[in-house]
Amino acid sequence: MRIDKWLWHIRAYRTRSKSASACRAGKVRLNGQAVKPATPVKPGDAVELQYPRFKRSIEVVALLPRRVKYAKAVEYYRDITPAKEYGRLKEQSKAQSLMQRDRGTGRPTKKDRRKLDRILQELGDD
Repeated sequence: MRIDKWLWHIRAYRTRSKSASACRAGKVRLNGQAVKPATPVKPGDAVELQYPRFKRSIEVVALLPRRVKYAKAVEYYRDITPAKEYGRLKEQSKAQSLMQRDRGTGRPTKKDRRKLDRILQELGDD
């Protein structure tokens, strides 16, 4: 089965064209190698997906004949993403929420800005 089709079937991407675009852009790696959309995938392969703020690693358990519900799709792969990645994602979400301000509150104070800079610097030191 083609990797772009399999990624769409397991709901890693919303559309097959987005899945193929990610492959062409080098954001999908199969067993450590960048792949084209038509690259075949088989059970036991390790797939790395690079999302805008997150790097996800999954292992192919089985191939799907067609796109299925998410609850069923999770049976066809095993998430092997390190816990550190999920922690980074949580921290980025926290920093993002700090950057959003209520309408009409004006610019951040110097204290707010320093706090935000400290958090963003800690995220970048990985």
